[in-house]
Amino acid sequence: MGDFDWAGFWGGIGAFLATYDTPFRIAGVIIGALVLRWVLVVVIRRVVDQVVSGVKKAQNVDDTVELSASPLMAVRVVQRTRTMGTVLNNLVTWSIVAVAIVLVLGELNFSVTALVASAGILGAALGFGAQNVVKDMLNGLFIVFEDQLGVGDIVELQSTQGPVGGVVETVGVRVTQVRDVHGTLWFVRNGEIITVGNKSQGWARVIIDLPAPYTSNVDEVQEVMLRTATELADEPEYKRKVLEAPEIWGIESVSAEALVIRLVMKVRTADQFDIARVLRLRLKLALDQMGVAVPSLNRIVMDGIDAREAVRGAKKPVTPPEDSDL
Repeated sequence: MGDFDWAGFWGGIGAFLATYDTPFRIAGVIIGALVLRWVLVVVIRRVVDQVVSGVKKAQNVDDTVELSASPLMAVRVVQRTRTMGTVLNNLVTWSIVAVAIVLVLGELNFSVTALVASAGILGAALGFGAQNVVKDMLNGLFIVFEDQLGVGDIVELQSTQGPVGGVVETVGVRVTQVRDVHGTLWFVRNGEIITVGNKSQGWARVIIDLPAPYTSNVDEVQEVMLRTATELADEPEYKRKVLEAPEIWGIESVSAEALVIRLVMKVRTADQFDIARVLRLRLKLALDQMGVAVPSLNRIVMDGIDAREAVRGAKKPVTPPEDSDL
């Protein structure tokens, strides 16, 4: 058995590679693109997971004052981080795919310069025709990056098509979904959103305008209102939900029927409406024990467009202070 012809073997390998040089280069580009995408996606996922895990581990809040920032900010950081992670994953994927396609076409001896120029012209034409879609996507990215709203927020949106209010269910790059108090799911294009009123960021304020008759002792009524609200805030069930001590802001308005006294309480945004309902009931019972009857105030009954806009969750009704009720 003679010696193996290594020179002939390597010469054959070289001839084979020279013959199929282009397919190997294309395969190398594809494999390199897949590996690069996998590495970048893993890095993005790990960064997102570390941020989310760090926020979850750090939120051990015992003091009520800390609730004004910590839990809400933690939730919003998690939501925004996950959303930005999804956007970055899509951006990485499509960027690598575009570069890989250009390199593969170059290996196939296509005129890449002419192709890029043609693609630019086509992209400009599509961009002009789909400028509303581009506007929606850009505005959606700004909404996410600037943390204007998030899933679970109670918002009032003013769009070019009219007001929409309710709870945010989905924040997409192009469309935001909001479910109103009636259960209707609204699809609002991000490019049409003009202003955003967010009731779920930072803190909220419970405002109770209580009408008291002229014959009542205003100082006593205010004292009872403040004591009732303070007792509610000190209860274990509500202590972590109330951020500051209740305050009496005094007589808000004077009408022909009564004096309207305003009571305010700074609370967590998620508990604003529940605490307001409980507080109204407590105040009513406290005034009954005092023997103070809350006078009836004149009210305006609206129908048609005005009634639709006055529904809570559609548009905040604007009424004079003297028309406020308990």
